[in-house]
Amino acid sequence: MLPKRINVDVVRESIGEYKDTKKTVEERGKIYEELLGFVPPRIEARMNVTGALDPKIVDLQEQMREHAMYPESFDVKTTQLMLFGMLLITLSDAAILHGMAARRAGATWKEMQDVVNLTFLFRGLSAANRGAEILANIAEREAAAKTK
Repeated sequence: MLPKRINVDVVRESIGEYKDTKKTVEERGKIYEELLGFVPPRIEARMNVTGALDPKIVDLQEQMREHAMYPESFDVKTTQLMLFGMLLITLSDAAILHGMAARRAGATWKEMQDVVNLTFLFRGLSAANRGAEILANIAEREAAAKTK
């Protein structure tokens, strides 16, 4: 389950306009749209709130994120599968986003389940249950997207 989207108009009226001069908020969001098909609500919030108050840190955060998430050593699918497992083992709700990204990058359901199985070894049934729930939710989102 994804968090509720922010009201960008309220943020802009109350906190201020996005001030980054290097990239627009839309340009910043493109990498997330390519990876996930949308900009996640918390990232949208960070871009708009922090982008209004401290745009330099947004630029630095995005540079670090890009460097770490697109290493020469791994393809996007492998990176996203690893991130899915890392986040699942902590029971983070961000695991679903990286699970979705892994699927968009070509991960099979079996590969996803294998990651869930690995997390089970070190986190137990809570990770196995959460992992199954995430896979079911991703399947539902994919099915809904096909009917649109």
